[in-house]
Amino acid sequence: MIKIILGITGASGVELGLHILRALKRQNAEIHLIISEGARYTMREESNLTEEEFLRIADYVYGEKELGAAIASGSFVTDGMIVAPCSMKTLSGIANAYDENLIIRAADVCLKEGRKVVLLPREMPLGRAHLKNMLACAENGCSIIPPMLSFYMEDTSVKAQLDHITGKVLMQFGMTYEKFHSWQGPDRRETTQ
Repeated sequence: MIKIILGITGASGVELGLHILRALKRQNAEIHLIISEGARYTMREESNLTEEEFLRIADYVYGEKELGAAIASGSFVTDGMIVAPCSMKTLSGIANAYDENLIIRAADVCLKEGRKVVLLPREMPLGRAHLKNMLACAENGCSIIPPMLSFYMEDTSVKAQLDHITGKVLMQFGMTYEKFHSWQGPDRRETTQ
């Protein structure tokens, strides 16, 4: 069974975290969930979601101040971590190994142990410091998947966009997501005539 740590931070887009959480559960992943205080605030301000919706799905739940949790140690083996959405504060913490909370510490542990870390940074426009931190994270081994719109799909609804982003994230861990539709290229029969 694949073991994934999922951190949800205070950036806009907590629905993205819930969408990925549900997809991981359908993959029978063991999910270790951390919801930051900022995420709780954003949840109240921009959505009708409740924290209980997240907690019911996760196998293990930690507070962001629980620096003594199992996932804070490299000896606790997981397959990696996803931070969705990833605030610029969390991105900066991961870029600089400033382990002030469990989300950043767990990402730091995954990176030092050579495990996959996938970040979904949410900010627009991106400032120079944001871009530098993304580059630092990428150079340290993170996969950066900004939740950007895709227009090549027939269905461009918000739900389809969430499915597309979720599929891209799960691909990083070798998982396939049944609602993800990859680009197949143009129909060669039409272009060769």
